[in-house]
Amino acid sequence: MEKLNHPAILVVDMLNDFVTGAIGCDRARAIVPATARLLAAAREKGVPVVYCNDAHLPGIDRELQIWGDHALVGTPGAEVIPELTPQPGDYVVPKRRYSGFFQTDLDILLKELGVKTVIITGLHTHMCCRHTSADAYCLGYDVVAAKEATNSFTEEDYLGGLAYLKTCYGADAYSNDELIAAF
Repeated sequence: MEKLNHPAILVVDMLNDFVTGAIGCDRARAIVPATARLLAAAREKGVPVVYCNDAHLPGIDRELQIWGDHALVGTPGAEVIPELTPQPGDYVVPKRRYSGFFQTDLDILLKELGVKTVIITGLHTHMCCRHTSADAYCLGYDVVAAKEATNSFTEEDYLGGLAYLKTCYGADAYSNDELIAAF
């Protein structure tokens, strides 16, 4: 793997409600140590870390019709899990839809930071990671997935999500060691 072209890490929905709360799953918990390691290495190398967090308005947001109440603005469920708490210098972009780009300021933030490549981490490869990757690709970013720092509700969803990212956006999936070496 070559050096990454001006990368940033996008941390998608590593929130209390996604890991242990309203729509939590054990597979989400499994990626926490690898994600923490990758984020620490990124910060050490000066790679921007951007959290793309669900922040839903109760009774309004469409996703709530499908998934029920989760990650409601101002509730503990909408907070990043303690193990991955944003650090000084990190960025937090609230979102109300699956994609971290849809109707948010993520694109302008990344452009102002000079980012060319987004490294997708978090949940779920077949949903929010997928939609965030789609918009990143359409906006001209290179997309890379972090194998050890992404997951989904099931192995089938996880692998299917990674395959989709590869097929549609040319997004290769790499291990933490490969990504850290390429910073």
